[in-house]
Amino acid sequence: MPEIKLVVVRSYGNRPEAELARGLLEAAGVPAMIQADTAGGMREHLAWSGAGFKLLVRGDDAEAARDLLTAPNEDAEDLEGDSNS
Repeated sequence: MPEIKLVVVRSYGNRPEAELARGLLEAAGVPAMIQADTAGGMREHLAWSGAGFKLLVRGDDAEAARDLLTAPNEDAEDLEGDSNS
């Protein structure tokens, strides 16, 4: 069985943001998972004070995931630039 390499594509400061990003990726067909040290969900604050909530995808999906996660920001910047013209 081949080993699957997981890659962190982004870290978030809270679980709801990470869940939204994971949902976006999965809706686009990119499987994703969240990794966080929360003591089994009993101590959410541990992730806030540490590395945060990491969004992981397969290495092969990393580029597509990063593109999906950054696309809305680039579109918003384009719209802002167009409105000033």
